[in-house]
Amino acid sequence: MVWDVMKYWVFIINIIVIATLSGCSSTPVVPNTTYNDSLTEQLKHQLVKWKGVPYQYGGLNKRGIDCSAFVQLTYKDILGVHLPRTTRDQARLGTKISPALLTTGDLVFFKTSRYVRHVGIYLGDRMFLHASTSKGVTTSSLDNVYWRQRFWKATRI
Repeated sequence: MVWDVMKYWVFIINIIVIATLSGCSSTPVVPNTTYNDSLTEQLKHQLVKWKGVPYQYGGLNKRGIDCSAFVQLTYKDILGVHLPRTTRDQARLGTKISPALLTTGDLVFFKTSRYVRHVGIYLGDRMFLHASTSKGVTTSSLDNVYWRQRFWKATRI
């Protein structure tokens, strides 16, 4: 438990240092397309493994999973990055970015009701991977009327 807390704070401190130092750079950051292509393939493979697994609030496995658990497990499995368990805590991490700057692997957040938040992982081409309450693990378009009206923010971890 103590080790997990220490790893979490080291991760947070690293994010702060990287965000601070990146502000000093005079060279624009260009996305690594080879990395993004590989990540896209890995995320598509994750979709194949999880597609249709039903949504279950608080669920953590293939019998049922919720959106933040799916994002948490996907980040851990593919990137080796440990994210917090809840959408609320995940939304506090990373750097907020403009939707126009979205790249594969960024997190997209939605306000689905007054108190409920939803999270997914951006795939590219305005599509994101998530655990939907109606369809289970699936992909959806940011341009879908439902998601477009509820878009809250995007972050880069």
